[in-house]
Amino acid sequence: MDKRKVIAAYRRGFISIQECAQIIGVDSGQMTRLINDPMLTKDGKAQLVKRSVNS
Repeated sequence: MDKRKVIAAYRRGFISIQECAQIIGVDSGQMTRLINDPMLTKDGKAQLVKRSVNS
């Protein structure tokens, strides 16, 4: 199953954080990072940040 769909279900309140972690197969610490990951936003689109090669 797509991680974005599972996280979206958690954000909508359909499943708990523990159920979400179990479906994805990670522990609660990793789950917190996944929930806050901008690459896994609710619309599924990555937010790209341009960075200089020299910085």
